[in-house]
Amino acid sequence: MDSRSIKRITIFSGHYGSGKTNVAVNYALWLKTMKENVSIADLDIVNPYFRTKDSMAVLSENGVNLISSEYANSNVDVPALPAETYGVLQNKEIYAVIDVGGDDRGALALGRYSEGIIEDGDYELLFVINKFRPLTRNADMTLEIMAEIEKACHMKFTQIVNDSNLGDDTKAEDVLSSVAYAKEVSEKSGIPIKMTTVKSELYDELKDKIDNLMPIELYVRQSWAERNDI
Repeated sequence: MDSRSIKRITIFSGHYGSGKTNVAVNYALWLKTMKENVSIADLDIVNPYFRTKDSMAVLSENGVNLISSEYANSNVDVPALPAETYGVLQNKEIYAVIDVGGDDRGALALGRYSEGIIEDGDYELLFVINKFRPLTRNADMTLEIMAEIEKACHMKFTQIVNDSNLGDDTKAEDVLSSVAYAKEVSEKSGIPIKMTTVKSELYDELKDKIDNLMPIELYVRQSWAERNDI
């Protein structure tokens, strides 16, 4: 990724199971290597059982501040958002990474902050896509999800993250097979592709075959079976 294009606020949203939480965690850790003050805020009020808080240890070890509901990773499902999120978004000294809940229902939480984020202007809203999910297996289906999320959060996506994967079972050919899909989504939406993510162990094999490739670690639930409900 090009460090020169970093925005102060980076928001990740997408369909359930796209892998956006894992991408957001990896991005926050990468961002911390260049910026002193980095926070990641978990706005997922839909699925309290798979959340950014799953990666609390690795975030803490690397100096990334985590903002998450006190109910995260509990058996209490309360649509409450941490008050600290407002402060992070307003503080110009903080680089904020926002993990938004899946689909349009999850994006409603982002809508509470959208006016201020747009007014600030220093942000990007990234649409995380995964061709291996049932409801986003082709470009047209994916664009329907995109439109629903944009309507719910009152914001427009600025770039696309191709995170097509099968969890631990992902092979190099799976990632390669997603390139045409991502390009079609980009061409039909008019939104550029920011990056394609790949498991770190596949990076060397694919780095000369895919543009803007980002190696990531799987810090949260790793098996495809477990990821099915994300």
